[in-house]
Amino acid sequence: MAPLRVGYVREHFSSPLLQYAEADNGTLFVLVECPSGTGQLISRLTNDEIDMAIALTDPLLSGIAKGSEAYKLVGSYVTTPLNWAVITGKNSKYQQISDLKGTPIGISRPGSGSQTMASVMALQQGWPTDELEFKVNNDIHGLVNSVNDGSTSAFMWEWFTTKPWLDRGEVRFIGSVPTPWPSWLIAAHPSPQRAPPDVLRQFLSTLSTYVRAFDSEEKRLHDDVEFIKKTWGYPEEDIKEWLKTVAYPQDCASIPTKVITDTISVLEKAGVFKSPEGGFDVNLFVNADIVKLA
Repeated sequence: MAPLRVGYVREHFSSPLLQYAEADNGTLFVLVECPSGTGQLISRLTNDEIDMAIALTDPLLSGIAKGSEAYKLVGSYVTTPLNWAVITGKNSKYQQISDLKGTPIGISRPGSGSQTMASVMALQQGWPTDELEFKVNNDIHGLVNSVNDGSTSAFMWEWFTTKPWLDRGEVRFIGSVPTPWPSWLIAAHPSPQRAPPDVLRQFLSTLSTYVRAFDSEEKRLHDDVEFIKKTWGYPEEDIKEWLKTVAYPQDCASIPTKVITDTISVLEKAGVFKSPEGGFDVNLFVNADIVKLA
């Protein structure tokens, strides 16, 4: 049997996954990097380029809510919110989030976290979400270029991932918007041929041991810091600050029902999609043969 193709974004959040992949050495699964983020992960699930994705909660849920049948949720990955920086050009005229009303916002891809969180930001600011203008810039490099050439006013990306651009003076941060939900979930194609249930269960069970180890107080004091420093070259003080803000699940094969219902509620209020008459059935979003709803 061919190894499970697992799509991921190569960021510090993926550290326990990378440690697991190194130990597995392609036996159970292989990693497929998706640098453009969750929009690209969903696209590759749809196009049979990956079988599983570790991706952001909000675009995964909004994709299913909008009718995608390319995946179902099978687990949890990060249980804490994601802090999205609001980022503009180094010489732009924008000084605060309120200055962005009515301007074009850069996103990586339609359906990405950068798009859904811009809608959440607009909801918080009291702007009409149906009047937002988005421009697709594919990845972090395109987004940085867009705010500096003036084709977009700002974009949103995870705080610590984009901090190196801030430290080099290539962009400015004018605010932040933490997600009102745990930030990362795990999705897989519903076909047992592409994502065999026994393989999914084994993957999630072993991943749980890696995230529990990474999340342990003992590892955070030294091993986690050294791994992230070696893998991404982040300054030690940034790594330690990030580690204070992140937590992983005890069981990757479990999702709290409240995560799904609360996220759907916020996304609907932000205008990302509309619920059907009577609301969504939570079971629509999950593969009940794999995941446990808590």
